[in-house]
Amino acid sequence: QKSGLRVTKQADPNVMRTLENSIRVGQPVLYEDCGETLDPALEPILQKQIFKQGNRMLMRVGDSEVDYDPGFKFYMTSKL
Repeated sequence: QKSGLRVTKQADPNVMRTLENSIRVGQPVLYEDCGETLDPALEPILQKQIFKQGNRMLMRVGDSEVDYDPGFKFYMTSKL
């Protein structure tokens, strides 16, 4: 896609890998069809918990620390 928007769903088994890669390269993500509850692993992304380590900006996603690119954007839609 021209905008580089990656589209994923809660049921996608690769959702965390998609998010990690998008955070690393600064690519926007659309997370479709959210339910009433969200995966707790999304919390650092939703709260934008970015920290510095030396001259690197990082975000913890799941069990890994991922380099954070400021071009990353996270969009969500729901069926509610």
